[in-house]
Amino acid sequence: MLLAQAPDGLPEVTSSTDLAAALTPVLGGLTWPDGSTGLAEGDIVVVASKVIAKAEGRLRKAADREAAIDDETVRVVATRDYPDGSTLKIVENRQGLVMAAAGVDTSNVLPGTVLLLPEDPDESARVLRRGLNARLGVRPGVLVTDSVGRPWRRGIADISIGAAGIDVLQDLRGRKDAQGRELRATVIAVADEIAAAADLVRGKTGGQPVAVVRGLSHLVTLKDGEGAHVAIRPPEEDMFRTGT
Repeated sequence: MLLAQAPDGLPEVTSSTDLAAALTPVLGGLTWPDGSTGLAEGDIVVVASKVIAKAEGRLRKAADREAAIDDETVRVVATRDYPDGSTLKIVENRQGLVMAAAGVDTSNVLPGTVLLLPEDPDESARVLRRGLNARLGVRPGVLVTDSVGRPWRRGIADISIGAAGIDVLQDLRGRKDAQGRELRATVIAVADEIAAAADLVRGKTGGQPVAVVRGLSHLVTLKDGEGAHVAIRPPEEDMFRTGT
């Protein structure tokens, strides 16, 4: 059975916050339908990138958000001008992610400041995993997530931009379907699917930036693994690379 819940109680996070320490009582107080409490081996902790970024001191003074976006941009993929004079930029950022506005965030931060993405989201996930293991005695999978738009689809969804202890991709190529046909192209983005499921219980406005997903222990690994960056398409596979 797949279970997910987003606990309350995480205090405001700043650059002086030890995130693993702050999360320990929050996660330790979880109550599950079977009567168990806290984290268990095989659980997956899913954390919004904004919380990680705040703890890592990624808040910057910026009178001009566009300048901050340009600073984080490695490659412009596409732009769109709007009647109000604003411009939407889809860019590849320093983390190798293709995102609107390079992932630079101005929501829930003080005027005149912007919040950048974690510098290395995979390392952020590894550090948090080690911290939780030291305090709670279990090694959960950890995902760092952010919201993105998607080609062909309206609306945003959360994806994993950092991962530790998770098989990010589930490669089913070579297996047989229910009719015995060989699967030739099926690679499932399981970390992104977990990220989206966790966001359903966290929500965008409820002040619950962390969720725990239970029931997918077969995807949780003892080693930290390669991280979420393996889900980024290399240039030779990217049909949307030029934005046209």
